[in-house]
Amino acid sequence: MTILLAGATGLVGSRVLVLLLAAGKPVVTIGRRATGNSGAGLVEIVADFARLPELPAAEVAICALGTTIAAAGSQAAFRAVDHDAVLAFAAAAKAAGVAHFIVVTAVGADAGSGVFYSRVKGEVEHGLAALGFARLDLLQPGLIIGPRSERRPLEAFFQWLTPLISPMLVGGLSRYGSIGADRVAAAAVALAEQQAPGVFRHQNDAMSSLAAT
Repeated sequence: MTILLAGATGLVGSRVLVLLLAAGKPVVTIGRRATGNSGAGLVEIVADFARLPELPAAEVAICALGTTIAAAGSQAAFRAVDHDAVLAFAAAAKAAGVAHFIVVTAVGADAGSGVFYSRVKGEVEHGLAALGFARLDLLQPGLIIGPRSERRPLEAFFQWLTPLISPMLVGGLSRYGSIGADRVAAAAVALAEQQAPGVFRHQNDAMSSLAAT
């Protein structure tokens, strides 16, 4: 089973790649720069998401593309990554024969939200559903924690705050808590093996359970 992977240099995507290679899965990464990894079955395509080439045939695609408004520099630049690039990759994957698409979005994704971030995440989920994949898995984590190569001061503050507030997030509120990047990545890899058709949403507790498998 060949897997297409976008966002393989990021916090979650880099961990997805390591897990897939360790499992001996053929992987094709698509991104604006090479990952620096090597191994049997790994092919890397360096390309701009606004001008993607035809992708090789594959059964599953995993998308871990994402940035922040602060890192992107503007709402328009954020949307170009978290919406436009994701849908461009998804369309190219569909054309390559992918029937199962897995994407990392965010808790609270809602196309009707008054919050720009949540609205963009909801709009991209809506756009992915419209592409008609046989199976679509939407991973909706809270704050993803883990060491990053880029500085995100606000996110670093919330990571520091997490141990203090996590005990208060019980029941349905647990979906707004933090989750380790390793767990999100492991959940994505576990989902790649599932074949039941439909659209599925997975939040923190569900992703932790998937990661344990």
